Amino acid sequence: MQLQPKTPAPAFTLFNAHNKSVSLKDFLGKSVVLYFYPKDNTPGCTIEAQDFTKLKAEFEAKGAVILGVSPDDAKSHCHFIESEKLGIELLSDPSLEVLKAYGAYGTKNMYGKEVEGVIRSTFVIDKEGKIAHALYNVQAKGHAQRVLELV
Repeated sequence: MQLQPKTPAPAFTLFNAHNKSVSLKDFLGKSVVLYFYPKDNTPGCTIEAQDFTKLKAEFEAKGAVILGVSPDDAKSHCHFIESEKLGIELLSDPSLEVLKAYGAYGTKNMYGKEVEGVIRSTFVIDKEGKIAHALYNVQAKGHAQRVLELV
């Protein structure tokens, strides 16, 4: 089920690369760019993470924080952050609970076959914790710039 604008964003608490818990409620009063991606250290996910890192200061100038979420564990996130010199927060959702709550996990078409997996998706959550924009099946290249324009 896809989320719609003006609806409350599903609450969550996940662990970051340093095993510190991060909750959506921690960011009330700020805009949150919450993006879901399939896997650390893969080509599309690397492009997307690097682009969000390059634009981080511009997002912050607009009062927005960037959170990336994948099923990968903290160790994988640490390696990804270090190897790609990322400056954004990455959260682990190994249970897929948050991915599913946001409609970012399910059946997708990959190389002509239907498979179950992470649907590359991004949500802009407003200062009150409501969905401002819900973007599903996004392309990694150039995506961060498009999201910046929405914030």
